[in-house]
Amino acid sequence: MFGYLDGYLSRENMMKIKDWIKRDEGYRNKIYKCTAGKNSIGWGRNLDDLGISEDEAELMLNNDIARCEKQLDVYPWYRYQPEAIQDALVNMCFNMGLPRLLGFKKMISALEKKDYSKAALEALNSRWATQVGKRAQDIAKQIRNGGNGPRC
Repeated sequence: MFGYLDGYLSRENMMKIKDWIKRDEGYRNKIYKCTAGKNSIGWGRNLDDLGISEDEAELMLNNDIARCEKQLDVYPWYRYQPEAIQDALVNMCFNMGLPRLLGFKKMISALEKKDYSKAALEALNSRWATQVGKRAQDIAKQIRNGGNGPRC
C-alpha cells in the first residue's frame, strides 16, 4: 500500500489531497467511462490500468459477505438454521443475490421444516445449479448434511 501509511505523506497532507481529488473526481458507485475513455469507479479509480489490489478485493468480499448475512438475518428460515446451513445460504446469496435466492420457495419451505434432504434437492433442481455446477453440488451437500458432519 502506498501513501501516508508508509511515511511519504503526512496525515494532514493526505486529507487535503483526498478532499481535493474528491472534489475534482466526484464519486460514482458503478463503473463509468472517464474523460480518457477508461473504465473507472469510486473517486476516479482507473480500473483499466490499475484494477484493484488483492487487499481491496478482500475488503470488498468481506463487505459483500456481511451484506448478504445482514439481508438474510431478517428471515426466520435463515436465522434459526445451524451455522453450516447459514454459511451455504450466504454463499448462494453472494452468488445470485437475495431476490433470486428468495425465488427458491420450495427450498425455503423445506428449510423451514428442517427437511435438509429436500432443501438440497430443491437447490439442485434449478437453472442456477446447472449454471454454477460444482458450487451448487457443494452447497447442496452442506445443506443435505443439515449442519452435521464436515463442512465444505
